[in-house]
Amino acid sequence: MKTICFYLPQFHPVPENDEWWGKGFTEWTNVVKAKPRFKGHHQPQLPADLGFYDLRLKETRIAQAELAKMYGISGFCYYHYWFNGKRILEQPFDEVLSSGAPDFPFCLCWANESWTKNWTGLNKHVLLEQTHSEDDDLLHIDWLIRAFKDVRYIKVQNKPLLLIYRIDLIPHVQKMLQLWRNKAKINGFSDLYLVAVKNNFVKNSAQAIIDLGFDGVVEFQPNSAYFPHRNPLQKIKNKVKRKTNVILGHLTGNMLQQSFYVSDVYDYRKFVDKAIKGLGKSGKVFPTVIPGWDNSARRRDGARIIQNDDPALYANWLSKAIESVKRFDSEEQLVFINAWNEWAEGCKLEPDARNGRKFLEATRDAISKGVAS
Repeated sequence: MKTICFYLPQFHPVPENDEWWGKGFTEWTNVVKAKPRFKGHHQPQLPADLGFYDLRLKETRIAQAELAKMYGISGFCYYHYWFNGKRILEQPFDEVLSSGAPDFPFCLCWANESWTKNWTGLNKHVLLEQTHSEDDDLLHIDWLIRAFKDVRYIKVQNKPLLLIYRIDLIPHVQKMLQLWRNKAKINGFSDLYLVAVKNNFVKNSAQAIIDLGFDGVVEFQPNSAYFPHRNPLQKIKNKVKRKTNVILGHLTGNMLQQSFYVSDVYDYRKFVDKAIKGLGKSGKVFPTVIPGWDNSARRRDGARIIQNDDPALYANWLSKAIESVKRFDSEEQLVFINAWNEWAEGCKLEPDARNGRKFLEATRDAISKGVAS
């Protein structure tokens, strides 16, 4: 059984982010600017043990891995950004590969969507466009195979595990998967273990996804299907705020000048209850568990907040998720956690100033309980 954490590499400056968001921008830029939006709202969420780290530092990456290993995490799933041969935020992972450190298992999730100014509400403003072609597929798999050959790369049934985030954006996805499998075999692998991420964009059923040629499906969280119904009064208030922001934007000529924060606040306990009921009973579906969610650090408008003050609720969900995959072959018992370090989405296991290591401790307890049962 493996418990794998999604891992965000955007904690170091790159030229593209300097150009788009300002010199020196990293994920911490949003994190430290966050403000409480209601009484009892835990913002800003600030790091504790590891501090405001820079992922270009080998020492930071080793400290992260040692901490994850200490609390039972099986490996990291690094987000991988490939845009028609161009990579971005690649330095931390490249150095993991080249240095051989940390000695900690990993796999990749190809985040294959265009980058836009979605954080600011301008999701039609494309910063870096993602297109898909068969020629690019060949270049891409050649690069991926170099990562697959690393002894630390996570394999399922001796097949490198690869996740794809937006299969809905790949028009020739079946051809691509077959091409990639063939190339892997030419390079000495028995096959690949290809998993599609089923998120709020991918509407296909799990079986339909597997019929495309995937070995399994990751049910990503937070899944909109599990959001409790919003308070009608909250919906009305948000509508008024949005209208006011639009009017002010037109008057000032700056649509990003939004005077009012717009947020939807949900009950974590209710969300977890729905998610547990939705745990897969059939099909090769691997669950994802979140310790909480709060993307108000990134979004002035449209933030979703699922604040969790109780690590035990998260631990119970993780325990149930672990139980749900025991119906699979031992090699295919995979559970994902979103995330190790999504600080600007309030979705992280790394110690913070408020909770310390409580969620790491809850993770270790749930994994120990799952392995023992």
